[in-house]
Amino acid sequence: MILLLVVGLAAGLLGGCDRLGSQKEAFKAVDITGADYARELSLTDADGKRRTLADFKGKVTLVFFGYTQCPDVCPTTLAELAAVKRELGPDGDRVQGVFVSLDPQRDTPQVLKAYVGAFDPSFVALRGSDEETQAAARNFKVFFAQVPGKSEGSYTLDHTAGTYVFDAQGRVRLFVRYGSGAEALRHDLKLLLAESPA
Repeated sequence: MILLLVVGLAAGLLGGCDRLGSQKEAFKAVDITGADYARELSLTDADGKRRTLADFKGKVTLVFFGYTQCPDVCPTTLAELAAVKRELGPDGDRVQGVFVSLDPQRDTPQVLKAYVGAFDPSFVALRGSDEETQAAARNFKVFFAQVPGKSEGSYTLDHTAGTYVFDAQGRVRLFVRYGSGAEALRHDLKLLLAESPA
């Protein structure tokens, strides 16, 4: 009798653990909450204003490193983010896209403003000097390297293809791998938007 009581109690406790565990839905992207990188960003926007991560507090912010002459990864990523932002309806106003140029030589402020504006007028484009660009990439563990093109002086960039997501409190939370898809991104943004402010 006592054995049955103990077994029943243990089963009840385990069942309770299961219910508690299932209440918190998992992210589809890589959860990097508490990471000791991707914490600082200080670059100039297309209007010449110095911007930092703190400027975007209050919004779920997605930071993507790329360049405007990127043939596929960059436009695909920005188009997907813009589409998901629209699909979120009014909640989309609490989502901020930030594009960081890895190619400041060719990505002038005018080029950057037109480029990100074509995807979503609310997106912010950032650029810096070569040194600032290298420092920002290091801080975010973003790899990039020039690859010579077919004609003299032309080049493309190999670069990390992923997006960092910050919660409304400005904490880095997720790394979204390129190709994860709009549905997974929408799912994760909804979870972050639903979190109570700290």
